[in-house]
Amino acid sequence: MRRARWFRETFRIGPDTKILDLGSESGDNISSVLDGLSYEPSNIYIADIDNEAVLRGADRYGFVPVILGEQSLIPFDDGFFDIVFCSSVIEHVTVEKSEVWEVRDARRFDEIAVGAQKRFADEIRRVGKGYFVQTPARSFPIESHSWLPFAGQLPRRLLLPVLKLTNRFWIKRTIPDFALLSPRELAAYFPDAELRSERFWGLVKSVTAIKTN
Repeated sequence: MRRARWFRETFRIGPDTKILDLGSESGDNISSVLDGLSYEPSNIYIADIDNEAVLRGADRYGFVPVILGEQSLIPFDDGFFDIVFCSSVIEHVTVEKSEVWEVRDARRFDEIAVGAQKRFADEIRRVGKGYFVQTPARSFPIESHSWLPFAGQLPRRLLLPVLKLTNRFWIKRTIPDFALLSPRELAAYFPDAELRSERFWGLVKSVTAIKTN
């Protein structure tokens, strides 16, 4: 996988390297990314709002579990981690999950999302000496969470009813908690980063903000 190769080529990973996988779910992804490298599981922290997934990953891989609340700060000191790894997560940092169907006004949703994503990015930059933050590109014609064509460009007043309908029969169900980013927006959140674009059929599929430690 291209992103895993970028990560492995960019950062020097050793037994003493402290890594935070932010939005880890059960840690399967970071385990795959680190496969074959010399690392110490007790230095890999997996953090997510899904309590059960985090505890399952800790049991499976020996990683350190970190259970987060929505909109909460990352409970570590400045520069605690050598690397923060965050894959396809920042676009979901928007409104509370219990409110995603209720917030229909696009302006209100965008205001909340921008504030939440900025705080999230600031926390990544605070706790990580380096970071690797990937997000799907808003401009890509197939929206990655729903697998629907051009859903990423739909105004919110249309996106909600479309997802309510397609969730009844479509192969990929999702909730409208995502606010996709452009490269310029990601760069504004991470001004000290290098941006790399992943392309598919010549189109930008995802963008990654990378800062080495």
